[in-house]
Amino acid sequence: MKTYELIATTTFGLEAVVKRELIDLGFEIIETENGKVTFKSDISGIAKANLWLRCADRVLLKVAQFKAITFDELFEKTKKIDWSEFIPKNGRFPVDGQSVKSTLFSISDSQAIVKKAIVENLKTKYKIEWFPEDGPVFNVKVSLLKDIATLTIDTSGNALHKRGYRQNAVVAPLKETLAAALVKLSFWNKDRVLIDPFCGSGTIAIEAALIGKNIAPGLYREFASMSWPLIENEIWNEAKREALTMIDNTSNIEIFGYDNVQENIDASIANAEEAGVLDCIKFELMDFYNLNLNDDYSVIITNPPYGERLSELEEVKNLYKVFGQKLSKLETLSIYVITSDMEFEKIFGRIADRRRKLYNGRIETIYYQFHGKNPKKEATT
Repeated sequence: MKTYELIATTTFGLEAVVKRELIDLGFEIIETENGKVTFKSDISGIAKANLWLRCADRVLLKVAQFKAITFDELFEKTKKIDWSEFIPKNGRFPVDGQSVKSTLFSISDSQAIVKKAIVENLKTKYKIEWFPEDGPVFNVKVSLLKDIATLTIDTSGNALHKRGYRQNAVVAPLKETLAAALVKLSFWNKDRVLIDPFCGSGTIAIEAALIGKNIAPGLYREFASMSWPLIENEIWNEAKREALTMIDNTSNIEIFGYDNVQENIDASIANAEEAGVLDCIKFELMDFYNLNLNDDYSVIITNPPYGERLSELEEVKNLYKVFGQKLSKLETLSIYVITSDMEFEKIFGRIADRRRKLYNGRIETIYYQFHGKNPKKEATT
């Protein structure tokens, strides 16, 4: 069976997490670069990667890569590709582009030239002069980096963070892909209690539940490549059937989400129900200042208020201080906090065991990791 090169694009800082996901799914890694992981697979890998990747942004099909320092070179090399392998007569193929440190710096010109080259190629292949472009979508992207052109087609359509369960969202919600990464970068597993004391619309709790129950994050949504002739419907059907058989409904997963705004709790409950994981999450209206925590090896993963407005900064800093005081004597709790406050450790009153720079949208943040005692090690002593 023919193999293809696929690219999983990522938010900066999550490349290693996505690479591990791909390896766990059985894919062969070709290369890891800033913002993307390239891997090899047969055509069924498009379905598998889209269904199962929790932390990637998109899955792209790599069509070609070549050097291009003139527009003529870009046109001719693009035209030589057999685009009919991917795009049918009625396919819609808009072209997007980007250019970084390349001679061909005009993105709009590059997009127009690639579009024209594809049309010329398909004219020859299909023996027609006009294309209706009223069928399935094939979003083509031309990426120019240091005079190397990479041509890809987006197999995902809507970005992978759009799982489909978030019917209700709060202001500045955490992306599902980043929430899943926070869980994967922690020591949490389905045998430990998970607590999010600032749950917002419940994204961290829901993503953890999906991981704990082994529910494929893309199981109940559509992807652009589901309508492509290149991938038979049975490939998608089989991938979904397999994913359904792998769901774990037997484990006793305990996840708790708290927030001091009733609207957020209502949104969390609705979202968890839509995701099919409300059975293992309890959301409760609770101000953090009134929350009682126990020294029971629980894991806290949370995205507390950042205090981006000047009027909120003092309030947020006081919250961080109380947060640290509440947790200071609970030695078995593992605590994971993502925030844009670079002085969080000082206010919290404790130095993190590990820090990781991540981006929440365009906001640069630090993921502070405070490791509690290991329950397995404690049990053996």
